[in-house]
Formats: sequence, C-alpha cells, structure tokens
Amino acid sequence: MKPRWWDHPARELARRDRVMRRLVRAHPGVSLKRRSDAFTALARAITGQQISVKAADAIWRRLVLASRRSARMPAFPKLDPAAIAALGLPALREAGYSGRKATYVADLAAHFVSGALDPRAWRRMDDEALIAALTEVRGIGRWTAEMFLLFHELRPDVLPVDDLGLRKAAALHYGGGESMAASALVELGERWRPWRSAATWYLWRSLDPVPVEY
Repeated sequence: MKPRWWDHPARELARRDRVMRRLVRAHPGVSLKRRSDAFTALARAITGQQISVKAADAIWRRLVLASRRSARMPAFPKLDPAAIAALGLPALREAGYSGRKATYVADLAAHFVSGALDPRAWRRMDDEALIAALTEVRGIGRWTAEMFLLFHELRPDVLPVDDLGLRKAAALHYGGGESMAASALVELGERWRPWRSAATWYLWRSLDPVPVEY
C-alpha cells in the first residue's frame, strides 16, 4: 500500500534539494509499501537479525508451518500472536531459532497477546512514544523500531541515523564520499522535515534500486 502522503513530499523534496531532485526523477512511480500485519512484520524482523537471508527464510517457513494446522503457506502469511505464544520455547528452538532469539519471538507474542502492544492505539502515539513501546520487547532495538515505523507504519518523518545504508548514501551524495557522523546526518535531515522517511527511501534507492517491502 502506497502512503497517501507520498506524492507531496516527493515534489517538495525535489523543490528544496538538488540531490533529492535527481533521485526523485531517477525513481518515478515507486514508493514505500507494506504487505503484512504488525505482528508478522516484527516477528520477521527479529527472525532476520544477524543471519543470512537464506537462513532466515528457512527458519521463518518452519515457524509459519509450526503455527498452522495446514501445510499450505501463502506468499505473505499472517501469523497469529496467540498461536506463536502457544508454541513455547522448545518448538521455537526446533524451528531453528537460537535460545536467545526464541525468547525474543516469545516475548513479542506475549506483548501482543496481553495488549501491551496494541496496533489500534498507535495512531494516537507520536514516533518517539511508539519507538519506546516497541523497544520494551526483547530483541527490538531502536533501529528495528525505526525500520518498523518507516516500512510498516509508513510514518513520514523517520530518520534512522544508525542505518549503514543511509549513512553510506548520505556520504556519497552530500559528504564527498567521506564518512558522515550521526550528528551531521541529523543536521542534514533538518532540510527534509517533515518528510525524512521519503528522503531516506530515495537515498536507499540510490544504492539499491529494488525497493524493500515489509
């Protein structure tokens, strides 16, 4: 789903910033999109932490199958937090999760089952409040929370300054190839407010033209 706000910031960034004008023109007709529910997106993010894409995909498939009575698996399956919570740590370990990561997935499921994380309440929360709520879950740090706000919640003004891809792209286009400190990236991002998510996305596209969906 394309964010309803997307077209305006693309035009506004192109008007304000010469680099953004070039990047927007280079990537027409594409945008941020989301394809899954909140719990599934977060569980998938935890699954993929610090392992290869191939390994994460294998573990994810086993988790989905373990949570379902049917062996049929749709392209983008929606996971039930209660079903994942009911599996228990041994079943998560059997699916391929490490002991620590199994506790992360179980803790995420528990937060959704208990209502400690309730997507219905998130519209009333600003970005920092939602990041604080998400990082109460074991295994979700600020970067993972920011990626979730950007890709799933489609929040318009997220600037993940610790993201290596963003810093690399910013250094390439604004720093003459020299490494850019987080503080310098924050200062640079001020020219993109309140559309820093879109600016981040276009900078990512300059390194990898294939959009990522969560």
